[in-house]
Amino acid sequence: MYTTVQFIHSYWAYLVLAVMAITTINSLMGYFGDREFGAKDFRLALFTLICTHIQLLIGIVLYFLSPYTIDAISEVGMGEVMSNPTLRLYVVEHPLMMIITITLVTIGYSKHKKKLTSRPKFKILSIFYTLALICLLSRIPWSAWFD
Repeated sequence: MYTTVQFIHSYWAYLVLAVMAITTINSLMGYFGDREFGAKDFRLALFTLICTHIQLLIGIVLYFLSPYTIDAISEVGMGEVMSNPTLRLYVVEHPLMMIITITLVTIGYSKHKKKLTSRPKFKILSIFYTLALICLLSRIPWSAWFD
């Protein structure tokens, strides 16, 4: 079961990264291009929100099935986990940064709906989705992606 969930989590991550990048670029182009906020922009932001939340749910399942997490903490202790860069990435840094990423996406999406005109909508999405994309890119385990 672990390998199946890991497979889904890994390949869904490509979709999340692509959608997040597209939505961020779209919101930046909308803000700096001074165009009207339309249904396409709303759907992109919503699709990004949905994809990231699905990835979070898959990640939570994977976290508790993974031999890197609960087993590693109980066998070697949290001190050893924090001193080992690979374990620290999988047990602490990656999950924490992805939760921060999803929180930024959720806040940005929620705040943009309260704005009445296009420019503030794009501004909120640009700020929060850009920060979320930076957080996402900072803690992706790139070595695992290119194996």
